[in-house]
Amino acid sequence: MHHTRAMAFAAAMAAGALLTGCAQQETAMAPAAAPQAAAAAMMPVPPDGATGADWTSYHGTWRDYDFSSLDQINTGTVKNLQVAWTHDPGRDTRGLQSMPLAEGGVLYYSGSYSRVYALDGATGKVIWSYFPKLDEGLIKRQTHSPYNRGVALGHGRVYVGTMDGRLIALDQKTGKPVWDTKLINSQKLTVGFTGAPIVVKDMVVIGAQGGEWPYRGPIFGVDANTGKKKWTFLTVAPDAKSQATWGHNSWRTGGGGGWMPGTYDAATNTLWWGTANPAPLYDWSGADFMHNGARPGNNLYTTSVIALDPDTGKLKFYHQELPHDGWDFDSAIGEFVMIDQGGKSLIVHPNKSGYIFVYNRGDASLVNVWRITENSNFVQSIDPKTGELIGRRDFTAGHVDPPLCPAIDGGVSWNSGAYDPRTNTWYKVGNEWCMDLKVVKTRPILEPQAQLDIGADFHEVPPPGADKPWGHVDARDPVTGQIKWQVKFKEPPMASLLATAGNLLFVPDAEGMLHAYDSRTGKELWSHSDGVGHDGGIMTYAANGKQYVAVVAGWGGMATDGFPKMFGEPFTSMPRNTGVLTVYTLK
Repeated sequence: MHHTRAMAFAAAMAAGALLTGCAQQETAMAPAAAPQAAAAAMMPVPPDGATGADWTSYHGTWRDYDFSSLDQINTGTVKNLQVAWTHDPGRDTRGLQSMPLAEGGVLYYSGSYSRVYALDGATGKVIWSYFPKLDEGLIKRQTHSPYNRGVALGHGRVYVGTMDGRLIALDQKTGKPVWDTKLINSQKLTVGFTGAPIVVKDMVVIGAQGGEWPYRGPIFGVDANTGKKKWTFLTVAPDAKSQATWGHNSWRTGGGGGWMPGTYDAATNTLWWGTANPAPLYDWSGADFMHNGARPGNNLYTTSVIALDPDTGKLKFYHQELPHDGWDFDSAIGEFVMIDQGGKSLIVHPNKSGYIFVYNRGDASLVNVWRITENSNFVQSIDPKTGELIGRRDFTAGHVDPPLCPAIDGGVSWNSGAYDPRTNTWYKVGNEWCMDLKVVKTRPILEPQAQLDIGADFHEVPPPGADKPWGHVDARDPVTGQIKWQVKFKEPPMASLLATAGNLLFVPDAEGMLHAYDSRTGKELWSHSDGVGHDGGIMTYAANGKQYVAVVAGWGGMATDGFPKMFGEPFTSMPRNTGVLTVYTLK
């Protein structure tokens, strides 16, 4: 059965709350501490890596913690959490997948079609909105369209990418366009920007879609003030040395891309970014992948973590997490958790395979590799010191048996975890599903063009011995992988997580429930339905001295296409092409 990535869905909005009943299991619980006082003051100066009243970048700060020092909402007061206001951005095709930002009591977020809103953080009143004029004919032809995963703030502007290959700067106070720069010939390639940009000094950096498209997935550095393109880094074979890792000149249509935002290490002036899989996505090389198949060789710099000079776009160093990726377990997940531990400066990066890579920040040398998923058979293991893939499964044309684990949707996906620096605990979603796969030997594509280059038919199946796939949220040591507690979910959670100094972990689930857990024990303290499944971001901020939690809900991402068949209700009747931003506060 071919895995269909549909372009259009029904546009009806659900009335009433969805049923819940998410089966959960708590293990290895630590003793609970006493609840905090309801009147706990918000910390005026956040600790390193934490946000305070503002949340101004995709993960809150450059350290990618998705953690806030705000604690008005805490284990003692969370029972009083209620909806403060909601906002529907309209044209919610494929739901809402963006991460809201906040600064100075104003909340900024994007919806489908790169619509951008500035809202009063306390009331939800619209301050301004911006609807870019897009090439609608092009948008209809695109596969990964028209969702947008976020904006960037900096230099008094809001920056957003579009599906027709543009980067736009808006005045932060008025929403008026300041500049609009075309970066990709999207008519020729049917690719654009779905992920959020980031602002690094006087540069805006954004990565293009890639992976399944036969081109060379660039990352762009653009002058934040003028909109002038300053540099381009091609994630596929930018130089002769890397071209040599692509047999038959396959680098010309090698895929790649960096579709989710990276992060910035100011201490070393280094831009960290993750890159996508090569094309064709599935190769028929078999074990002799260095010499056979559609793209012989290791295929640099796909499925890699790269470190760039943000001023020039020049490569400093890299680590290829999966050489010759034949499974679509790319590294474009935009999560780089910076940890200083034992005199070492480390960075933790999840790979879509479910393996977690721990690096030295100075040179991307490996410190450790560990796995968050239970079901994995694309390799037997990965050497934690050398990164060598041990016992690889490289496929020839035909049906793959046994099914590939994890599925294409990922042992982990692009949604973010959260890290509490006070307890050295990383909270991360792991997904347990596999994939029935038939590899197809396709005609070679010799020039970049407007078509996908997948090379397989596939659909999700349960892991061996299970009736259905499932997911879990783990509390772990991010460097060693040692587990502290786990909560299981009937369906894989598809949204990002949020941790706070109120000793809370917020988990938006697939059925539409937002859960608050005691982050020390995994005990559930509160939940509320947002009416439709979550597939995007969550954050917290303060306005007028009061703490708020903002979460986007809206069903329709590609990884959710198979949920009705896999799980039945509520997904069979869950409306797609809907969306709502819900903001909570204490009553």
